[in-house]
Amino acid sequence: MPRRFNFKLDKVLDYREQLEEQAKAALARAQAARDAQAEKLDELESRLASHLAAETESRESANDMWLWRQYKDALSQDISVARVDLNSLELKLQRSRTEAVERSKDKKLLEKLKQTQAKRHHDQENAREEKENDEMATIRFEPHDY
Repeated sequence: MPRRFNFKLDKVLDYREQLEEQAKAALARAQAARDAQAEKLDELESRLASHLAAETESRESANDMWLWRQYKDALSQDISVARVDLNSLELKLQRSRTEAVERSKDKKLLEKLKQTQAKRHHDQENAREEKENDEMATIRFEPHDY
């Protein structure tokens, strides 16, 4: 009866799988935050474009021109802030991606070690079993006298 393979680093492998899952979740959150910020930036830029398209309507009075200019400046500032935030979120996304890749590599390294040790164990068990069978055949062998 072959002995069961016992990988001594199973707890470490489980821990690395958990770390990999956490890194994947962090990556998903970073991607979602980056996408939301990009959408916000696009919306602000489209608002500014439509506001600039309506420039001729602002020339009715000095107050309208002042309000139009103030709104345009506020939108421009909001776009600048949104771009800075987007850049920061893209950096965070890149760090999360790198960390997820590293965690995945760590886990795969242990999985490869486990496979190698399991194969070696299986080969040793087969060799042991084959040796036992050979010994039994040798013991049971009865030479015939002719």
